[in-house]
Amino acid sequence: MAQQFSQQVKIRTGLYVFIKETTNPIVLYFDNPQAVYDELKQAMKSPNPVLIDKQANGPIKRLCVVSNQIRGLALQDEQYQ
Repeated sequence: MAQQFSQQVKIRTGLYVFIKETTNPIVLYFDNPQAVYDELKQAMKSPNPVLIDKQANGPIKRLCVVSNQIRGLALQDEQYQ
């Protein structure tokens, strides 16, 4: 007989930032990850390099990078307890 789990699964969204010259992405957590994603995407499109300095939640507390060093961005939903 399968045991029923009464714990509710929570979902958070991680922002994956792929930096040039690195193999693994940096995973950041924000209160509003979609807004930060849109902001970083706009900075990547800028013809002039822009310094990006963001305060994050989670294990990595701060991101400071020049926009022309960002190779790509992704949002991913993750389950946690």
